Amino acid sequence: MTKPPARRSSSQEISQFLQKSRAITQFVDKQPRLLFAVDATASRQPTWNRARQLQQEMFHVSGKVTTLAVQLCYFRGFGEFRASRWLTDSAELARLMGLVQCEGGRTQIARLLNHAVSEHRKAAVRALVFIGDAMEENPDNLCDLAGQCGILKLPLFLFQEGSDRQVEQTLRTMAKLSGGAYARFDSNSADLLAGLLGAVASFATGGRTALEAHGSDSAKLLLQQLKP
Repeated sequence: MTKPPARRSSSQEISQFLQKSRAITQFVDKQPRLLFAVDATASRQPTWNRARQLQQEMFHVSGKVTTLAVQLCYFRGFGEFRASRWLTDSAELARLMGLVQCEGGRTQIARLLNHAVSEHRKAAVRALVFIGDAMEENPDNLCDLAGQCGILKLPLFLFQEGSDRQVEQTLRTMAKLSGGAYARFDSNSADLLAGLLGAVASFATGGRTALEAHGSDSAKLLLQQLKP
């Protein structure tokens, strides 16, 4: 039996849909922006899963002040780098993260920073959060890019899992050059990572004043490194 033709949307319905889409886009564009990046190379699956569970802390904390727009970025495999649209919903961000499986590959931190600068030039990004444990790139190049972020007022909050001293030294230098902060955590310190994400969200929504008001140990750890 032949199916009846599908009902066509009226011009008024199409117009209403487009207006709603534009309104959502305009709303997101006006929110404070935070770029959330996670290393998704092979060794990172446990941390990726933790980050997926804990990222809602950013939205929870920022929601007390204003809505935060977050863009998810990750790299993995053979030169694969992905960036989501800007999101204001922690559930949607968690859903996207749940679709990603980590794959073997080299770090692409320089590519991430270049992307962040490009996004920042379009519309100001208040902060970049990066979670990772390794670095297979030239430290001098990364520090140069971090310095460029500092000039553009784009602070880097770099959170290292593990205790690789060379990685720590470079990340600390990058954070300082950008006007951001560094912290280290391990597989047993999920609460610390959640606190750090919440503290950065406070900074992204309200600057240093909001971070001071946050009052947590994580906020104090970051404040010790941020320039007055």
